[in-house]
Amino acid sequence: MAANAHLQEQIRHLPHRPGIYKYFDDEGIIYVGKAVDIRKRVSSYFTKQDHNKKTQQLVKNIKRIEFTIVDNESEAFLLENNLIKQHQPKYNILLKDGKTYPYLCLTNERFPRLLPTRNKIDNGSKYYGPYANLTAMNIVLELIRALYPLRTCTYNLSPENIEAGKFKVCLEYHLGNCKGPCEGLQDEETYAQYIQQIRNILSGNLSVPKAYFRERMMQAAQEQQFELAHTLKQKLDRLDDFQAKSTVVNAALSNIDVFSIASNEKSAFINYLKVMNGAIIQTQSLEVQKKLDELDADILAPLVMQMREEFESESKEVLTNVPLSPLPLPGVTLTVPQIGDKRKLLELSIKNVLYLRKEKESMNDRSKDVNEVRIMEGIKRDLRLTELPKHIECFDNSNFQGDNPVAAMVCFRNAKPSKKDYRHFHIKTVVGPNDFDSMYEIVTRRYRRLIDEGASLPQLVIVDGGKGQLGMAVKALRDLDLWGKIPVVGIAKRLEEIYVPNDPLPLYIDKKSETLRLIQRMRDEAHRFGITFHRSRRDASTLKTELTDVKGLGPTTAEKLLSKFKSVKKIRELSESDLIAEIGKAKTRILLNHFEQQEQPTSSDVGNNAS
Repeated sequence: MAANAHLQEQIRHLPHRPGIYKYFDDEGIIYVGKAVDIRKRVSSYFTKQDHNKKTQQLVKNIKRIEFTIVDNESEAFLLENNLIKQHQPKYNILLKDGKTYPYLCLTNERFPRLLPTRNKIDNGSKYYGPYANLTAMNIVLELIRALYPLRTCTYNLSPENIEAGKFKVCLEYHLGNCKGPCEGLQDEETYAQYIQQIRNILSGNLSVPKAYFRERMMQAAQEQQFELAHTLKQKLDRLDDFQAKSTVVNAALSNIDVFSIASNEKSAFINYLKVMNGAIIQTQSLEVQKKLDELDADILAPLVMQMREEFESESKEVLTNVPLSPLPLPGVTLTVPQIGDKRKLLELSIKNVLYLRKEKESMNDRSKDVNEVRIMEGIKRDLRLTELPKHIECFDNSNFQGDNPVAAMVCFRNAKPSKKDYRHFHIKTVVGPNDFDSMYEIVTRRYRRLIDEGASLPQLVIVDGGKGQLGMAVKALRDLDLWGKIPVVGIAKRLEEIYVPNDPLPLYIDKKSETLRLIQRMRDEAHRFGITFHRSRRDASTLKTELTDVKGLGPTTAEKLLSKFKSVKKIRELSESDLIAEIGKAKTRILLNHFEQQEQPTSSDVGNNAS
């Protein structure tokens, strides 16, 4: 797609340097891209001929180009990512989906509390997450509250306030969920041990709290405190159960991010797994809409950056299923593992992303099915049919001044075209332009054949025309003993009226209804299909009279010439050398002699001129 003079001038002044480029329309930025060579990359948008429709539309809307030079591709990537997040251009893929993910917060106070929140406040509190799955967060929160008696009150538990006896224990204390630090019933050192265990659990490290409970359980048993030992054993079992339900891959795999991508024509699907201490502690799957038919690697690279930032990942290794160019992540390695436990981990991510893609595509298919059923139910209701019209056929006649009369039938199944069931008809028994008799003939032929073949009959027949064509279709069905078995209606072109048999008044359907739109679509499709067939027959007839009657030329040669030059007039205008190149000397001589004879005046013409 060629650029206009103004853009060509801008492109000529672009540098052969790495950096980013911005495309503007009349309203603002519509696309941000990065490049190792800005001029080459931008020029490719206007010189390549194989762009898809989305890219062609982007190029068509470009009114102005700006650029920024950077030192290397890594800096270009970072700048591009920041500009996309800032401006959210319409042709760039955007991650943001408007969601605010929750965190688990350990408050920065004496006797800290653990609570869920969606708002991060810079007050010294420690936040864990974010959690893409609310259920997963609640499971962790429930586990911790079952293991450790933490306070839930908002009191200021300073030593002075506790000594002054300002607070009284609440119901949580009597239920055993809190040890009463508000009245000094729990020392700060023991509470701090709880908090340290909780930090390990929230970081994905269960070995430290398990060792703590095991050691205390053994000590209680040695001291014959069997009730306490049993309680600690229950807590240890709970930790083991939680770990068993977690997806454990390999204890040697610590602090790894895993990304996989799968796409179709419209969307890309991404899965993210966060692995800590051999267990998957965070998962997220998402769908993004493609904007310019981008490659998977081009989509995944910026999303790795954005999702790591979103989930506050500090892992030094990233596994992906497609190779990525180096990202501006200092100290982070990008790998596409082929064997071993890391490959198994990647395959788990791929399995999840493929499942997401299949589910989304199935949902779209189910949505289409729902739409189709709704349309068919609307037709059944509006036309007062007794069954759902899953199979509909529509007929149309086509002739030109009585020549080459033909007809067409189109078939829709489940409210969609079934082109393999389309049929053309040569009118055989009718002479001249008689649409009524032609309609009788084709309806009769169509359903006599279906009866003979034992094929299923449609639940609705539509004829293009008013009362006359409808009456002949009804007559054909009566003669085939199908009247009352197949509903039939006609659609008149002038006011898009629907006629039903035995009713002199048309049925007016809402012009915006899906019923009328489908009937109109079928009528137009039948007309198009019939006209195409009529033109091919008319062209074949023209070919026969103009060229195939030339003795010594033959139909194959005539068809070859006409298919290439489209008309006899253009063939007449060809030079002798052009014709020889196409059909050889002998046939060229025959054809030129034929043209010369046609151009010679007849005797009557000479006489008229003489007079």
